[in-house]
Amino acid sequence: MRRPLPTEAEAREILSRRRTRPAPRPAPKAGRALQGLIKELDGKLGRGAGALEPRWREIVGERLARVTRPQKLTKGRGENGGTLELRVAGPAALLVQHQSEEILQRVNLFLGPGTVEKLRIAQGPVKPLPDSPVLPARKAAAAAPLPAHQEAELKASVAAAPDALKGALERLGRVILGDRGEGRR
Repeated sequence: MRRPLPTEAEAREILSRRRTRPAPRPAPKAGRALQGLIKELDGKLGRGAGALEPRWREIVGERLARVTRPQKLTKGRGENGGTLELRVAGPAALLVQHQSEEILQRVNLFLGPGTVEKLRIAQGPVKPLPDSPVLPARKAAAAAPLPAHQEAELKASVAAAPDALKGALERLGRVILGDRGEGRR
């Protein structure tokens, strides 16, 4: 036999006696959830060869940076330091081998004392270094002013241009007309 459904008043009374579960909290963001684990792993394993790559030119100098790249950093066991594997352009391997102690000192200065004890050399092609940041070029000396009739023609020719472009077009016109006047073109 089927049980009859409760009336609306009975349903309200039943629901008022029962505790409902609170809505579940949303999951924490992945970065926040993994932050502790990442810090622990960073403490154990330290920074790898990826940390060396952007600053490699500063660490070993321009000459060695052209022919070498950090490939892999392997952490040593226990108290032993790790091993840094370098990709070296073929003929430069001998040079790198002779300067290995100096390279290790410089790398340890960057990563921390005792981080790297050995250097492993792997010969092979080395991708070129990204260009060093170029300083902005100095502005050229101010051009000689245009004769009055050329200045008037220039202003008349850009009069129909939108206000936002007038200044730039006038400067461009002055440079072009000034170059023609000096016989450069």
